[in-house]
Amino acid sequence: MKLINNKIALIFGLVICACSSMYAQPSQKKKIDGVVAVVGDYVVLDSDIDKTFLELQAQGVETKGITRCEMLGTLLEDKLYAHQAIQDSIVVTDAEVNEFMNSQLDQMVEQVGSIDKVIQFYNKKNLEDFKAYFFDVVKMNKLTSQMRRQIVEEVEITPEEVRQFFVKIPKEELPVFGAEMEVAQIVVKPVISQTEKQKVIDKLKQLKKEVQEGSSFFSRAVLYSEDPGSKSSGGYYKLTKKTQFVKEFKDVAFSLQEGEISEPFETEFGYHIIFLEKIRGQELDVRHILISPKVTDEALKEAKTKIETIRKRIVEGQISFAEAAKQYSDEKETRNNGGVLMNPRTMSTRFELTKMDPSLYSEVSELKDNAVSLPLMDQEQNGNKKYKLITVTNRFEEHTADFATDYLKIKELALKEKQIKAVGKWTEEKIKETYVKIIGEYRECKFTSNWLKKSL
Repeated sequence: MKLINNKIALIFGLVICACSSMYAQPSQKKKIDGVVAVVGDYVVLDSDIDKTFLELQAQGVETKGITRCEMLGTLLEDKLYAHQAIQDSIVVTDAEVNEFMNSQLDQMVEQVGSIDKVIQFYNKKNLEDFKAYFFDVVKMNKLTSQMRRQIVEEVEITPEEVRQFFVKIPKEELPVFGAEMEVAQIVVKPVISQTEKQKVIDKLKQLKKEVQEGSSFFSRAVLYSEDPGSKSSGGYYKLTKKTQFVKEFKDVAFSLQEGEISEPFETEFGYHIIFLEKIRGQELDVRHILISPKVTDEALKEAKTKIETIRKRIVEGQISFAEAAKQYSDEKETRNNGGVLMNPRTMSTRFELTKMDPSLYSEVSELKDNAVSLPLMDQEQNGNKKYKLITVTNRFEEHTADFATDYLKIKELALKEKQIKAVGKWTEEKIKETYVKIIGEYRECKFTSNWLKKSL
């Protein structure tokens, strides 16, 4: 059972330890002397500290060096974030909570094999009891994370601040950055026939008709949608005009009336129908079904022939890799940049070898400079296959930080430092404004923040 417990804890993260003090079991609520702190409307129990240690240990985190005082300080911060989120009218909708909770539950069940094992691990009577308990837990966790994000999202840093941050670092303490490389690719996608497209359009029209005749859009999305991000929640998304969705999707969603289902329409992901479930001011509750036309074997062969021809021209020097990417690549995100990939973690073109995605590393690790890989078959989220060529365009050996060469990395470090200071300042200000009480032996703790409100 230990392995199962660890897997569940890893999936749910610290959602319990971040929020469990307010939602303790009935037996814990009766233990009045178990209350060790109060922040605003929230309490922290001594048992919450124990739970936090257990959760961290279940995730494989070494806790020997963490004191109970330090753990209490973390819990106090969580309660302060949640309390202030409510004061600032930060809203977490029931739909958001249910979507996240259902998604996490699906992952837990997939990991351990059954919903009964999940319920048993959390010592709940049944699924309803489990969901009722974790609804409040998840809601509070989301309030906490949104409050944290709001504190730091407006923190910006100027080039001069980055420079000052760098020059203050003693020479012997300058960070060392690992070996990196820049990678480019050319993608050729098989051409999907009009016949295959029409099959999908007809299927979506049929599903729309079934819903209009009384079937559940939720169940149809669960059964037929190919969108991994919303399939398990019946195709649900919360949408505003600022939501980072493709333009075609938002245009259709905001053209619908409440209760209306769209006609099938196309985006880069495939074909969709959208059901506008609810209008909440500037916010929409929508459900959608995504189905992608399938690639035929004949189209796949034609794509392979095309990319082999492109590779031959590059190798023979008839065209450069960058020029070929601009002319022939079907990946619009990279083709205008000569096929150069963007690191999604750092938003730069460099990939540190020790942190590179294993699948990408396996494709480039043996490539010499300017060599072009053989055609590699890849698969998109919708299951359709495509071919790609990869080359290494630049390499950077392990080195001590240099301001000009590593500006983006240094900027990231400087920004993090400034954000930490902003959070610290915010915390101290809000502690002064908020009712905080530390009880019993924990008043002897030496907290980083002034939770005891001592005169400074």
